[in-house]
Amino acid sequence: MSTDEIAEIEEEDSLFEHFRFEVPKGQELLRIDKFLMQVVANTTRNKIQKAADNGDIYVNDIPVKSNYRVKPFDVVRILLPHPPFENRIDPEDIPLDIVYEDDALLLINKPAGLVVHPGHGNYTGTLVNALAFHFQNLPLNSSERPGLVHRIDKDTSGLLVIAKTETAMTHLAKQFEAKTSEREYIALVWGIVKEDEGTIVGNIARHPRDRMQMSVYADPEIGKPAITHYKVIERLTYVTLVSCTLETGRTHQIRVHMKHLGHTLFNDERYGGNLILKGTTFTKYKQFVDNCFKILPRQALHAKTLGFVHPTTGEMMRFDTELPEDMRLCIEKWRGYAKNHIEVED
Repeated sequence: MSTDEIAEIEEEDSLFEHFRFEVPKGQELLRIDKFLMQVVANTTRNKIQKAADNGDIYVNDIPVKSNYRVKPFDVVRILLPHPPFENRIDPEDIPLDIVYEDDALLLINKPAGLVVHPGHGNYTGTLVNALAFHFQNLPLNSSERPGLVHRIDKDTSGLLVIAKTETAMTHLAKQFEAKTSEREYIALVWGIVKEDEGTIVGNIARHPRDRMQMSVYADPEIGKPAITHYKVIERLTYVTLVSCTLETGRTHQIRVHMKHLGHTLFNDERYGGNLILKGTTFTKYKQFVDNCFKILPRQALHAKTLGFVHPTTGEMMRFDTELPEDMRLCIEKWRGYAKNHIEVED
């Protein structure tokens, strides 16, 4: 092997993967700089083109320029000579709402607005930074994130279980993978859900055009299987309060499944729920909805209950939390509206 070949291998080994995307089956031919603009948050086209000029963007392990057109099943990676910032976890004194704790695990009631782990655009101020401050030697999950067994979105509130030992991490992760854990969410959705209960089945993968969204696909070869069960709790004129239980835990699962059903989550900006999707054209109604948006400035979704077998004792444990104040006040406003207005067919 020549000196140049050895140097090339050493240079490649010193690179760190910052992003990795597999282009979905239905993707149309698209310049890679435009594709990456859709999938990488908080970036600019100029930065992407500069990365391509520097030879930092790889497709199927070959460096490409910004005019390369991605095609289905391409594996796109961005490799840089320094580790991703999300791999660095600085302890931060962020308060935690601990619902339960023992030697093996703890339950946290996460507030809306708290990111679970560091990632692009959110390198500090996350739940993982808080865990690093309050606990030492938490076990790493398969993504090398301390303590995390599962996650919920930044603007979703509710329960998360954290593993404190390697045994607990393995045991709990297997339960989530085997779909034996119990997870119930409460959601407020646009429109009147007609069926009292039902099941939504549909594979979930990235949206082919808006890469910040997920979408439901009928083609079984696209995405990952996802199953959501729902029950109506209360119908409130133009919105419905529902309970959702998960068999699977895909990214944005409830948000994308409920939209697929025709009932986008209330004030879910990413999926269009921050618009008035149902109701009248009266100015007073618009003002009422705007006030609800101000009370609940995020998607109306709360991880209310969580159940699992304790990894040490073998006991089935179930935990429940009250709805956070922003959701409770928003629901109360809709109840008041419903009492004063005639029910409508949706």
